[in-house]
Amino acid sequence: MNRKERALIIRRRLEELYPDPPIPLDHYDAFSLLVAVVLSAQCTDKKVNEVTPSLFEAGPTPSQMRDLGEKGIYPHIKSLGLAAQKAKNLAGLSRILTENHGSQVPSTFEELEALPGVGHKTASVVMSQAFDVPAFPVDTHIHRLAQRWGLTDGKSVVQTEADLKKLFPESCWNTLHLQIIFYGREYCTARGCDGTVCGLCREVYPRRRKAVICKKP
Repeated sequence: MNRKERALIIRRRLEELYPDPPIPLDHYDAFSLLVAVVLSAQCTDKKVNEVTPSLFEAGPTPSQMRDLGEKGIYPHIKSLGLAAQKAKNLAGLSRILTENHGSQVPSTFEELEALPGVGHKTASVVMSQAFDVPAFPVDTHIHRLAQRWGLTDGKSVVQTEADLKKLFPESCWNTLHLQIIFYGREYCTARGCDGTVCGLCREVYPRRRKAVICKKP
């Protein structure tokens, strides 16, 4: 079975399991999504969703978040990893949005990636989920599963993203990346499956004997 054949099976099975996957980070507009994604670095979505209600109540717009400043943001997110740096990034990006973008989240990769704390993955999430622009954000779940399913050689997150974009139609990227994340959390976890246990791993590699060692991004 080659990569394209495996990709077709994977897409079909994920469509059956998750026909309409929700966005896992709670938000109410593009700005709150951007903030939540920045906060999600090295944190679970569940933990982020626990702290954002109070943060969004205190700073629901870029100008109000800017006015909070680092010292005002930090108490709301102090339970998260890298809280001090994240508070600094949120204060900085809120100031830039207010002063340079009319308090609006920009809708280009270049402008998003110029904001403090916003890398390519974060920009991809915002572009796909807030603006419906085709993108394929690659997190640890997607990087791991793409290797296990033989869709990429796993040399880097950049290579994984490029390989997945070649294998799957652009029209499905925004939904598919969410479907893979949910599958990775529910069925093909880092410790619960070694590439030989879950249903999809067995289906795309029915004769695999040795466990797959996934390379970290």
